[in-house]
Amino acid sequence: MTTLEFKLSEEEVELLPTDEDVAFYNEHGWYLSRKLLTDEETEELVDASERYYAGERDRTLPVRPPKLAYWDPSKGDVQRHNDYVHYEHDGLAKILRKPLIGAVAARLAQTGEIRIFQSTLIYKPPIEGEPSNVVPWHFDKHYWSSSSSDRMLTAFIPFHDCPPEMGTITMVDGSHRWQEIGSDDTVVRHFAERDRSQLDQMLAENAAYNHAEVTKVPITIPRGHVNFHHCRTYHGSGANVSDRPRRAISLHLQDGDNHYREFPLSDGTLAAYNHDVLVRRTPDGHPDYADPDYCPALWADR
Repeated sequence: MTTLEFKLSEEEVELLPTDEDVAFYNEHGWYLSRKLLTDEETEELVDASERYYAGERDRTLPVRPPKLAYWDPSKGDVQRHNDYVHYEHDGLAKILRKPLIGAVAARLAQTGEIRIFQSTLIYKPPIEGEPSNVVPWHFDKHYWSSSSSDRMLTAFIPFHDCPPEMGTITMVDGSHRWQEIGSDDTVVRHFAERDRSQLDQMLAENAAYNHAEVTKVPITIPRGHVNFHHCRTYHGSGANVSDRPRRAISLHLQDGDNHYREFPLSDGTLAAYNHDVLVRRTPDGHPDYADPDYCPALWADR
């Protein structure tokens, strides 16, 4: 068995979250990093994404998972979401697998190992009235109900300066600490399959139950910086009213302890994730969320 080694330069070590930053993340449920990617790397992401949209692939998924987000030109000028880009495109994966990103996530999640869970390439066109551009309030763990961990997190990586007018990601401050009420089986469905007003109501009801105000924080993200958020932090985004597209990747991350768990639904079936038809099986026959082909290690502090 090969043990991967991950190292940081002295300059990169200086970019890691401080103890105060980790405390901020624990309290607020999100953290805006220092500059983790160079201008050359973000430019490379733009170029690689354009090649991806033009059809370039280094490999393709062997089967199509049931809830795969996979924009193609036939869908028109809507908000584009494409999953598994870290698997299908080496040019994108080269930047996404930068150990520094994993090391920052490990510090925030307080874990020794970080693996990629999913990567979604996102393109939000500069069309003010395009309904798909508005992402309603949700938190990611609802879609990861078959995952055992509550320390999972997401790195939102714009390829450019990302101010509010571009429809940047917006956090509901501190919502990861709320006790959840009123959830049912529908929460495992992606927000694109849900009624937006129902999601707004869920947010308001959970805030009221926790005697909390809904404090919405649009995150202005400078080029090369990354916003990390906890898997239970409510978030969404608004319309892109700028004159250029908003380009980004949501890099979903899992701690080393995360594994598949059975999560029964009311109809007797089990909650599933797209990985379940792709990854190898563990000795007990369950999907292996540590399969290095689809969930490669991003950081390990040995």
